Amino acid sequence: MREGEKKPIPPKMKDFFKKRWVFPAVYLLSAALLISGFIWYQVASVDTAKEADLEGNALIEEFEEEAAEVNSTIENIMLPVKNQNEAIVKTNFYDENASEKQQETALVVYNNTYHPNTGMDFAAKDGKSFDVTAALSGKVTQVREDSLLGNVVEIEHGNGVVTTYQSIQDIGLKAGDEVAQGDVIGKAGQSLFNEKAGIHVHFEVRKDGVALNPQEFFNKPVSAIEEVVNEEKEEATEQENQGAAEESKDAAEESEQESSKLEDQSNSQEDTNEEKSSS
Repeated sequence: MREGEKKPIPPKMKDFFKKRWVFPAVYLLSAALLISGFIWYQVASVDTAKEADLEGNALIEEFEEEAAEVNSTIENIMLPVKNQNEAIVKTNFYDENASEKQQETALVVYNNTYHPNTGMDFAAKDGKSFDVTAALSGKVTQVREDSLLGNVVEIEHGNGVVTTYQSIQDIGLKAGDEVAQGDVIGKAGQSLFNEKAGIHVHFEVRKDGVALNPQEFFNKPVSAIEEVVNEEKEEATEQENQGAAEESKDAAEESEQESSKLEDQSNSQEDTNEEKSSS
């Protein structure tokens, strides 16, 4: 065969393509391949879309969780009563830095003994029962019947912050429940511990188990509690350091005085010895 000439089609191949079923078969095969490719593409697209949706949902859930955490930290602490304008304070928190008169009014008398009040006691102006509400959003960690304190509900708010509600009845919560700020916990009742307060709710704010003065944090975010506690720790550390420095100074002065005394005694002894030698 000369260069550039087309290679002739073999006779058998010509006979094959002359058959009637060849071209329809080729067409059907091509169509099947095309349809298979299209179906594969659709399935791959759906799987990709599902993966994208799952990733998107995960991001949304993560965002919502972070948003919930942020919102919980920026909530301002409310009074534990539904109608705040109708509330009055029956007994204040006992503050060691308060005046003597203020401290006297913050004492609770029980069993002929004075007890510093570790929270604040609120009552209604008309003396009747009222709805007790959650001062902050959180998780109920304890619901306890207590004849002395008048039943107890504790709610945890994270970072060691816990609010406690005592002297309440008709409690509609149980341990493990999630509550939002302002949700009704129960009704104000009475307690044997502070009978003088009548129908009231005893409210406490604690950080790492230490009772704090709720009055300092109303209408302030939870972060204010952390700031106050840190300031108190810094002040306590500073006072300890000052005390240690003063003790060290006193010890140095005492040591100096003792050394001076010994030196005087030594000089006096030398003078005595010299007098004896001269005589």
